[in-house]
Amino acid sequence: MDHQDIRTLKILEAIDENQGQSQRDLAGKLNVSLGLVNSFIKRLARKGYFKITTIPGNRIKYILTPGGLAEKTRLSCEYIHFSFEFYQRARQQFRKLFQDLTDMGVSDIVLYGANDYAEIACITLQETKLNLKAVVDDDKTGRMFLGNAILDSSQLAASVTYDRIVVPVAEQREAVLQSLIDKGILREKIVLLD
Repeated sequence: MDHQDIRTLKILEAIDENQGQSQRDLAGKLNVSLGLVNSFIKRLARKGYFKITTIPGNRIKYILTPGGLAEKTRLSCEYIHFSFEFYQRARQQFRKLFQDLTDMGVSDIVLYGANDYAEIACITLQETKLNLKAVVDDDKTGRMFLGNAILDSSQLAASVTYDRIVVPVAEQREAVLQSLIDKGILREKIVLLD
């Protein structure tokens, strides 16, 4: 499933939920540009997934067609399958990583990044003897993540004892790595998820 399919699904879901919302409303809800929503709307309308009608007050209403409902259902099933496979692959990667760390004598870890990967890592950690000492995310400091207060990486040296920092982020991993090194964390203490 690619980004275009995911955006199509989100637009069809949003239209099904509220047929009278504007393209600007859709762009805000989906966190994409107005121009991108406009091009998707035109493409999906040409495919016959919904009808566009005008309502009083110069507003537009989108009505999902049976073809649009069928496409939404198809994409929803594909998304569920994609998500399940993603979860299974991530669990396998974390099992292997955590077993490798255990074999190296590591006992205390920190997770860097409060995201979907970190959630899967926390679930997988419960099957190991490793101890989660902290969750760190410089963009989410002070919030809670699965019962853990999220720390800023600058707090690590002063308040947390750990053997390794596991970075379960796929995007910007090199930038995260460099940021941690710049804060004085030794490279050999940082483990990047493949």
